[in-house]
Amino acid sequence: MSTQYQVRYAASPQDVKSYNTNRLRDEFLIQNLMENDQINLVYSHYDRYITGGVVPVSKKVALESIDPLKSEYFLERRELGIINVGGKGSIIVNDETFELEYKEALYIGRENESVVFCSEDALNPAKFYINSTPAHKTFPIKKISQNDAEIVELGVLETANARTIRKLIVNSLVETCQLQMGMTELKTGSVWNTMPAHVHDRRMEVYFYFEVPEDQAVCHFMGEPTETRHIWMQNNQAVISPPWSIHSGSGTSNYIFIWGMAGENLDYGDMDHCKINELK
Repeated sequence: MSTQYQVRYAASPQDVKSYNTNRLRDEFLIQNLMENDQINLVYSHYDRYITGGVVPVSKKVALESIDPLKSEYFLERRELGIINVGGKGSIIVNDETFELEYKEALYIGRENESVVFCSEDALNPAKFYINSTPAHKTFPIKKISQNDAEIVELGVLETANARTIRKLIVNSLVETCQLQMGMTELKTGSVWNTMPAHVHDRRMEVYFYFEVPEDQAVCHFMGEPTETRHIWMQNNQAVISPPWSIHSGSGTSNYIFIWGMAGENLDYGDMDHCKINELK
């Protein structure tokens, strides 16, 4: 079996105030997502969100159900979003093949029994970052290229937060039950993402940081606006952001991150902003 998984439970903001560094990392940081010829998953009790990584190198890798789902196949009652952060690859859904270049996305609706991941070149394998959420309805499979994305420019260089947001799997482009995914790229000289910070109590979120240089790092900020915490992160790592938590980061270099969300509201703009000078 090439699928490994962990389960993470939800935590109260009152409890998180007492966490030390190791406990904070154990609960929210997701490491070792991208391992050759393996699927690594984390099943979170925040909105039953699944975060994962798939790197097919020497063989095709099939997405299998895991015990917490109590299902015959992975997408029996779930939907799936995939973004390729590596070399060219393909995803075979039942008998249909979808090729994904770097930074391209694929949405797969529920009730698709077979999902298989492949790389075109073993020396430059695809790296598929995947998010999955429960689904109440079946929507069509759809590929989203970078040119298909909704693009938003935010921030300015003067405050080191100039960034390009590409909305990939969002309800204005793709029919989904609750899953939303996109990508934010920091411009050279900028390091802050999602600043000013915000919370959205209707949705949880997961951040996946990539293109972080080997000798650099990103400091991810979380917690209640007046009781913040931080987690230092490396390349190809993800972090779970509870609905009550801010989710912002600052790197020692520019970088790219993928945001994924789930909850009861598909409105991207549904957020409660936090004033920068009131953060503690």
